[in-house]
Amino acid sequence: MRLQTTLGRTISVSGVGLHSGRQIQAVLRPAPAGRGIVFVRTDVGAVLPALAEEAGRLDFATSLGERGREVGTVEHLLSAAVGLGLDNLTVEVDGPEVPILDGSSAPWVAEIRSAGLVSLGSASRPFTVPRTLSVSGPDGKWIEIRPAKELRVSYSIDFPHPAVGRQSISLVLTPETYAQHLAPARTFGFLAEYDYLRSKGLAQGAREDNCIVVGDSDVVNGGLRFADEFVRHKALDLIGDLALVGRPVVGHVIAHRAGHALHAALAREIRQAAAGEHLRRSEPDHESVALAGR
Repeated sequence: MRLQTTLGRTISVSGVGLHSGRQIQAVLRPAPAGRGIVFVRTDVGAVLPALAEEAGRLDFATSLGERGREVGTVEHLLSAAVGLGLDNLTVEVDGPEVPILDGSSAPWVAEIRSAGLVSLGSASRPFTVPRTLSVSGPDGKWIEIRPAKELRVSYSIDFPHPAVGRQSISLVLTPETYAQHLAPARTFGFLAEYDYLRSKGLAQGAREDNCIVVGDSDVVNGGLRFADEFVRHKALDLIGDLALVGRPVVGHVIAHRAGHALHAALAREIRQAAAGEHLRRSEPDHESVALAGR
């Protein structure tokens, strides 16, 4: 039995927001057992639990809450929390998103490890999926979780670009495997989409030092940290979006060309199963849900 955890002390981190371009301060505070991870917009007074029901915009990042009161780009910090086994946390931000830092989860891992984790008096309540749950999207995109004895993540991508192409990764998640194999993987963007994204109010804070910039044929801002850094970052995002379940998950998550919308949809399915929607033995052994969005 593992006890719930929180931070050993308060952490303060400042940086630019990837999409807003604003300078933002994030203050991470210890929280009591059972609170989970909660974001607070100190500038507008919004309190947003990291739960699938609170998911807002899911294009190019994961946000919580409605426009004007949302907290965006939460997935990298959430990923570090899940990866390291941090259960309870209050995150105060004075702007519309979490700082992007270097585009990976590695800085968050370093900050959390420097503060340390403290065990609380309540047992962790991991949810072990009883059967396969799956969500499908357009163009052959899909994600599912199968019963397993630990949390394993298997991810595959296929981008029609010579710098990316087909990549896949599969690993059992532990604090060590997360920190070594996933946390350093950075977010990426295509130079051909940059002007379009900015016209939509996105990528206002994108810089060569906080994301991988993919040009017409190759990466244009230096070398990669891993030969398959792109798929590793997608797996990193997935782990962050699994935090929206609100409790640890045990199962084998398999994703093919999925994104934040599919990740969040799977988190909702897991939450419904965990909430006590008891599945009768006479029902089929596989559940599939269609998703029209990206």
